[in-house]
Amino acid sequence: MQISVVIPLLNEDESIQELHDWIAKVMQSNRYLYEIIFIDDGSTDNSWQVIEYLSAQNKAVKGIRFQKNYGKSQALDAGFELAKGNVVITMDADLQDNPEEIPELYNLIIDENFDLISGWKKKRYDNVITKNLPSKLFNAAARKTSGLKLHDFNCGLKAYKNEVIKAVKVSGEMHRYIPVLAKNEGFRRIGEKVVQHRARKYGETKFGMDRFINGFLDLITISFLSKFGKRPMHFFGLWGSFMFLFGTSLAFYIGIFKLYKVFNGIKTILITDNPWFYIALTSMILGTLLFLAGFLGELIIKMKSDEKHYTIKEKLNF
Repeated sequence: MQISVVIPLLNEDESIQELHDWIAKVMQSNRYLYEIIFIDDGSTDNSWQVIEYLSAQNKAVKGIRFQKNYGKSQALDAGFELAKGNVVITMDADLQDNPEEIPELYNLIIDENFDLISGWKKKRYDNVITKNLPSKLFNAAARKTSGLKLHDFNCGLKAYKNEVIKAVKVSGEMHRYIPVLAKNEGFRRIGEKVVQHRARKYGETKFGMDRFINGFLDLITISFLSKFGKRPMHFFGLWGSFMFLFGTSLAFYIGIFKLYKVFNGIKTILITDNPWFYIALTSMILGTLLFLAGFLGELIIKMKSDEKHYTIKEKLNF
C-alpha cells in the first residue's frame, strides 16, 4: 500500500462523491496502490449512506462510523490506527483541499525523506475578519511556542510517513498540533508546502470562533506536556519544594524572632497577629499541594492505559 488518504467528516454528504471521484482519478493516473478512509464523525445527514455506496463500488474505499460526534482529533486517531499506506495523507471532506497536491506530497515524503509535510494555504478564500486574521495570530503564537517554523498549523492537508502517525496519539482537539506532537516524538524532518485553497462549494463551515480560543488553550497544554508531560514531578515538585521551603524558613524566622524578643523582654505581639505567619502557612500548604500534584501525576502516567475516547459503531472494507 503506497498511500492512505484519511478523511474525517461531519455532514458532508454533498461533497463526498465528488471528492472520491477526484482522488480516485489522481491515484489511477499515477498508478498508486491506495486506500481512502472516510471517518464519519457522527453525521446526521446521508454521509454514511454515500460512504456505503462508494465502498461497494470501490474496494479501496473504507469507512469508519462513530457512535456519535467525538471531534476531528478522535476521527483522525481512528483513521491513523487503521491506515496501512507507506505515506498517509490527511485532508478535509469539504473540497477546499485539492487532491492534485497528493503526488507532490507523496514525493516529498518518499524521495526527499521528510517525516511530515504540512500544507500552507498561502492564499485563502475565507472571511478575513472571522477566519484569516485570527488564524494568523494563532499560527504566530504556535510558531513562537513550538519552535516549528510552519505558517499554517491548522491546514487539514498534510502528509506523513506511516511510522509518524503510529507514534503520535491525537486526542482532545490536538489535531492542530500534530507537527508538534511528531516533533516531541523525535521526528525532526518536518517541512511545509504551499497548497491550493479552494472556496467551499457545499454547506457551511463546522468551526466557529470558539476553535481559536480552544486552540490557544490547547497550545498552552501541549507546550506544558512537551516539557513535563512524562515527568510532572519535575515541574510541580520543584515549585512545591520551593514554596514549602520558603514557608518553613519564614515560619522558623518568625518563631526565632518571637523567642528573641521574649527572652530580651521586648514587647511583642502574638504570632497569629503577625501577617507574615499567614503568608508562611499559605506557602507551606501550597507547596504541599503542588508536590502532591506532581506525585499524583507520576502515578497517573505509570497507571494510565491506552484507552480510546471514542466508540466505533461500524466499519466498511476492513
